[in-house]
Amino acid sequence: MQFIFQAGRDLDILEDPERGLRIMVSRMGAELISIARRHSNGSWMGFLWRDGMVAAPAAGWGSHATVMGYYLHRLWNQESQYGHEVVRGGNHGFLRNFLFEPPRVDLESGSLTYEVPGERVPRDQYPRRVAMQLEYRLKQGMLQVTFRFKNEESHRKAHVSFGLHPGFAVSNAMRLLLPPGWYRRYMAPNNFLNGEVREFEFEGGVMPWPKQELPGSFLIGLEGVVDRRIVLEDREEGRRVDFDFSEVPFFTLWSDFSGFIAIEPCWGLPDSEPPVPFDQKLGIQTLEVGGELIRSFSLCPKMMEET
Repeated sequence: MQFIFQAGRDLDILEDPERGLRIMVSRMGAELISIARRHSNGSWMGFLWRDGMVAAPAAGWGSHATVMGYYLHRLWNQESQYGHEVVRGGNHGFLRNFLFEPPRVDLESGSLTYEVPGERVPRDQYPRRVAMQLEYRLKQGMLQVTFRFKNEESHRKAHVSFGLHPGFAVSNAMRLLLPPGWYRRYMAPNNFLNGEVREFEFEGGVMPWPKQELPGSFLIGLEGVVDRRIVLEDREEGRRVDFDFSEVPFFTLWSDFSGFIAIEPCWGLPDSEPPVPFDQKLGIQTLEVGGELIRSFSLCPKMMEET
């Protein structure tokens, strides 16, 4: 199998010509701006919101697939106490505004790896030395996304939360299919946890929440779900995306009804009201001294005629 890589000044393109799958990644934030499949006539079908568009829209959500970390969602008053130090910043942490160096390219495995060296972590926004690698890998017609964190502190633990915030282009005919299991919904009015958790058993099928409530975000815990495979399908647009969230503890659903739905695998949850110390945030991931944390998920974009 031969993968094709193209590099621009700010944009990287990786293609699997055999399976007709292509991704485009911006070095600003290591953000996916396109996930596309090739039709038999040679044209490409994009799956992300505003797929392949690099210019900002006149209005509305302007991202495609924001990388979230070293915390995600929001901090109370844009800061969080972390021992004797403070984590500061806006939504989803500093990665979305981090200019990455050119990726490490492996054309044998079909992967691009973007790195944040420990010394480049902005101490005013995250005060501990933790390196990160983010790998995008094309594998058997799917995209696998892997986060790797390394605690380079010599004498103290580190704590991170992270995830991806992809928005998928959909019509009003879209359906989200969830597996059976025991779900938890974490209530977060005004985007902050209030301590209320609603648990329910679901037999599987179309998501049990009205689409009209999606602008308020759904924060869903998957601890009680064994088979964490999720399907987004849109027969009107001819798109389907299969997700494998086997290693994912939480996911967020959000849409403002402008033509997309965000389906966000998360290792962590937002801040709470009232806030707790950073290392006590619900869902926070712990790195021992010198320790590593590796977590992945995958998605498989399909045209409906393939299913």
